[in-house]
Amino acid sequence: MLLAALAWAILINLWTLLRFWQDKRRAIAGARRIPEARLLRLAALGGTPAAYAARSLFRHKTRKQPFSLYLLLIALAQTGLATGLLILSTRP
Repeated sequence: MLLAALAWAILINLWTLLRFWQDKRRAIAGARRIPEARLLRLAALGGTPAAYAARSLFRHKTRKQPFSLYLLLIALAQTGLATGLLILSTRP
């Protein structure tokens, strides 16, 4: 189970990083963009670390509102969920 979770985390974060990079390239080229909802969905599925890394690395979606707020809310929800699971798993 732990190995599967680790594999998922690696894959979803790599995919998220790639999609943010593609969206940045499309923005520069004036081509059709990847919908923000799709990028946020990748973050919600576990790609939040890569989403934040991509924003910094590619200087992409850093000032965009409400995108930044939604990404922050996703990160807070994931942190709360992880904290809750950790607390439940350590209870006797």
